[in-house]
Amino acid sequence: MSKFQVAYIPIGVPTFHLESAQIQFEKSIKTISSVTDEGVYPDKMLLTIDDLNEFLNGIAPDLAIVQNITFANSAYISEVLKRFTCPLLLWTLREPVIDGGRLRLNSLTGAYSAANTLMSFRDGNFEYIFGAPEEERVIRKIEAVVAAAKLKTALKQLKLSAIGHTPQGFGFGRALDLDMLNVFGVAMESIEARELIQNAKAYTDEECTSYLEELKNVSKGLEAMPEKNQKDFARLYKAYKEYVVNNGIQAISSRCWPDFFTEFGTPVCAVLAMLNDMGVAASCESDVYGALSMYMGMEITGQAVFFGDPVSMDEKESTITFWHCGTAACSLAQKETGAQIGVHPNRKIGPTMEFGCKPCKQVTVFRVGRKADGSFRFFLMSGEALDKPKQFNGTSVVVKTQTPAEDVVNKSVADGWEPHFIVIYKDVKEELKALGHMLNVQVCEY
Repeated sequence: MSKFQVAYIPIGVPTFHLESAQIQFEKSIKTISSVTDEGVYPDKMLLTIDDLNEFLNGIAPDLAIVQNITFANSAYISEVLKRFTCPLLLWTLREPVIDGGRLRLNSLTGAYSAANTLMSFRDGNFEYIFGAPEEERVIRKIEAVVAAAKLKTALKQLKLSAIGHTPQGFGFGRALDLDMLNVFGVAMESIEARELIQNAKAYTDEECTSYLEELKNVSKGLEAMPEKNQKDFARLYKAYKEYVVNNGIQAISSRCWPDFFTEFGTPVCAVLAMLNDMGVAASCESDVYGALSMYMGMEITGQAVFFGDPVSMDEKESTITFWHCGTAACSLAQKETGAQIGVHPNRKIGPTMEFGCKPCKQVTVFRVGRKADGSFRFFLMSGEALDKPKQFNGTSVVVKTQTPAEDVVNKSVADGWEPHFIVIYKDVKEELKALGHMLNVQVCEY
């Protein structure tokens, strides 16, 4: 696997104020270096086509940051676009001095020249930022675009497994392997849930002891579960864990009801919770796009995310409660209660997770959705996870929305979104917006 690479490509011509340009060149390298240690930089500003080509010959970028260090005509950006299809951030520099004298850089005119060419080459699919290297919003934009490009690259290396079929009436989560590969670059495989159930049934108690201890070490109340259910959890956890580890799988969408209640006698909920804390994105009800959404949030933040249904709204508080039966990662539990163990709210069989999720000042609610015509879209909403106790049996998180909750619910229902959403414990809205652009996926902000 080649190392991820961010290429800084400062284009211009030598007829402008090169002393000013050199200052911006050095500051820009410092700014990009502060964001990523995976940058490659030219030794000097690229002020001729020959200099540009010499630099381009030695790089293989996953993200190109093309900056008009001064004005440059469209021949410069054309050389970049002929060689590379990676995501591109076009960066315009602010004029360093406006004093009635000489135009130092003329970067903005160069940006229009480059953007006009980008429209022809890529139908306008690029990211853009205007500003000086030290400006906070410029730094934030570079951070977001770098993260999005890294996630796009990671998706090409993702192996996602659909374990079992969606239940009747839950077809919104069903995916085709060719769609996943074509749009997201994701390799998807499928396996029947009964195969893992059969593997689980074949294990001895001794083989599964350590798997039971793992859950005991991160949860509370497991001893209240019937011994059979404790042992069956350990068997099932071993089956799932060995399957994902041995096959290099980083995300799964797992069937849950009714099979694990009727055929195995113990739910898969706590198993999925453990996998989520392992860094394996694990959705239930066989929601492939839910698992993909989880993976994206986990890959960007490096921590577990919440998967659940919007089940309640409070117009006065402007909150939406997201809930599910009990698959949330133990690391998401409120510190005061910890990750409690309970039983499934409908089937009354455990172990499942039982807790309210921890608060967070900035969260992002996200979903990879699919429209009626088969094209994809991203749901994006910013909010705050409040310090609220468990709202219903299972696991829950209460999100205070930036946009009035009533408007969010009314509009998202009218727009026909699927009933599963992801709550990401960080503000990554800009990163996911950039990723949507890179993938040619519609971004819907609420």
